[in-house]
Amino acid sequence: MDEVEAFKSDLLSVINERQQVTYNDLLEYCGSRGISESMLKKGLQELQQINTVASRSTGGILTYYILKEQNEFRKIMIVEDDKNINKLISLSVGKGFEITQVYDGDEAVKKVKSIKPDLVVLDLMLPGLDGLEICQRIKTDPELSHAVVIIISAMEATTNRFKGIKYGADYYIKKPFDPDELKSLVAIFLKKKGKRFDPLIDLPNEAKISDALEMALQGEEEQEIGRLRVEGFAEYASEFGANSGITILRLISQILQDKVRDNGKNVFVGFLNSDDFVIAGDKGHVGKMVSALKEEFTAVVPFIYQDSGYKPIERGIEDMYGADRPRLSLSYTTIPRERVKAKRAEILKGKNAAKGVGSYTYDELRKMLDSDSIDIIITRDVSGVKLSVGKGAGK
Repeated sequence: MDEVEAFKSDLLSVINERQQVTYNDLLEYCGSRGISESMLKKGLQELQQINTVASRSTGGILTYYILKEQNEFRKIMIVEDDKNINKLISLSVGKGFEITQVYDGDEAVKKVKSIKPDLVVLDLMLPGLDGLEICQRIKTDPELSHAVVIIISAMEATTNRFKGIKYGADYYIKKPFDPDELKSLVAIFLKKKGKRFDPLIDLPNEAKISDALEMALQGEEEQEIGRLRVEGFAEYASEFGANSGITILRLISQILQDKVRDNGKNVFVGFLNSDDFVIAGDKGHVGKMVSALKEEFTAVVPFIYQDSGYKPIERGIEDMYGADRPRLSLSYTTIPRERVKAKRAEILKGKNAAKGVGSYTYDELRKMLDSDSIDIIITRDVSGVKLSVGKGAGK
């Protein structure tokens, strides 16, 4: 075994042991062993080419996932009426799958029952039944609901992303799409080792948030740390139930992922397991990303109200939904670095200094970011995300 093959074997063992690992962690691993970054990139590229690992940027952090070996081809159905785009999707997902290409919504409903695909790539505008109706039928059928649904659409995302997620879609991609992004997403959804990939769960966890905060605190003054809060979320979840609340969190999570890619160079996003997200990075890029996020969420809120039963009273008035509705909005607060450092110092007093800083718990992170009072409690396990409303909700 030559040097390159031996390194690839070691690299694969590291990723396999952790099941998923960030690029920065792999770079640190290589640095401690005198291995160059160019060697790391070459090894990762070759491992991806043979479909043993896949990568995806989540919350601004590039993460590598170990993929399972499959004894049989997983089934993918592509529902797209444009034959050229249908072919491009088929080529993008790569080899190693049993692919069925469908060009009509009515035909898709018939075939999905007999094929029982593991994953459906779905356009929204189709001859016959539209994509949202197909998604809803798949996710409400006990024999089909296990299927992953990825919507790819050129339709305006503001309302359609929300509806797609509500109807059970696992992810929403805007056209024109990046073939490499789709390939990685499909591989991670279908072949990822361990628990099923979930775009909300797979936002950076407390360990990655801890690392990002430490870097931001030690970085230059241009680094900003802030908290994004979903105002009115506890009241909304209390009134409409846990599933409706999770839909809102998934919606924000996926919009965040888009905005990080589009506007968030050198920006980190993490989920605080409540109604808060943490954002850290270059001030200019953070500001641009937050503005774009607020703009899209503000545009979708009226459709969320309508979907929840709040019908417009009359057009042209400032508040056309009445005063009794839960008032959903996004607020962003910059946390002064010195304040975060002071809270951090309090927390570190109770930690074992000999073991180093290590990772902070979600409770400690919320304290550092002035988010001590929580009305929403999120728990995550192999069965997915669960939401409960705390005692303070609605007060």
